[in-house]
Amino acid sequence: MDLLALADFNAVASHEGFGAASRATGRPKATLSRRVRELEDALGVRLVDRGARPFRLTEEGAVLHGETAGMLGRIEGIAADLAAGTGAPHGRLRVSVPVLFAQRGLGRLAARYVAMYPAVELEVIADDRFVDPLAEGFDVIIRANPKPTTELAGRCFLRDHYVVAASPALPRPRDGASFPAIVLPAMAQTDAWHVVDGKKRMAIVPRTVLRLSSMTMVNDAVHEGTGAAMLPASLIGGDLARGDLVSWGDVESRTIEVWALYPPQRHVAPKVSAFVQLLVDHFKDASPRHFVELGVR
Repeated sequence: MDLLALADFNAVASHEGFGAASRATGRPKATLSRRVRELEDALGVRLVDRGARPFRLTEEGAVLHGETAGMLGRIEGIAADLAAGTGAPHGRLRVSVPVLFAQRGLGRLAARYVAMYPAVELEVIADDRFVDPLAEGFDVIIRANPKPTTELAGRCFLRDHYVVAASPALPRPRDGASFPAIVLPAMAQTDAWHVVDGKKRMAIVPRTVLRLSSMTMVNDAVHEGTGAAMLPASLIGGDLARGDLVSWGDVESRTIEVWALYPPQRHVAPKVSAFVQLLVDHFKDASPRHFVELGVR
């Protein structure tokens, strides 16, 4: 596949038209049209619906654009880093973070980063999905407990643990008893939650009464007394200290690791390395007061 023709096609797709792409790139409209036609001929499919108004990609064109735009952007970023030769962070840096993590101080870290590296254009997107960084054009994604099978590279910068917490008004179950539980949709069904409270160990059986898609909603529902839930110690430390929530014990064998992930490559861009190092330095002395979003796949 001709990568130059692919780049021209993605420029047309991103700017939603040959004229707009020509103005943005400085390349003649006729050249862009010819290069897209050559790419269509090479692939044997139509990529642009030339008779449509407004501009529209075909189904095949939309797939090709979605799958290749981020990859081309990454190639261009690596080339720019190598050409610069100085190793100084620069260029655009796109980061995907869980919503709750974004809401608890990440803006300050982002501001600190751009103050340190003014040549970087930082964009942080809050999204609980486990995004594909290559397909969606992200340089870094921050997630808790990524699957061991992930092909992404990265670094763990924070560790935490779960606590089974509830409103003081909710009766604490005895060993082996059931209780109303609030869970995330992705949480696997289990016969019992094994908790440790001091030297006492017990197994309590969750009876799901509510499934909520974010840890923020789970936390809110627990405060309402609807049920108990596994919550990160770093999120509820203040609530436990004030007595707004009570702990039924730490969850056994449920540690949390928060990672900064990025596509595996021999050349890691300086802007990525600098951002990851900022996270590592900030959380190196992390305590339960630090927040981390833990309810992500």
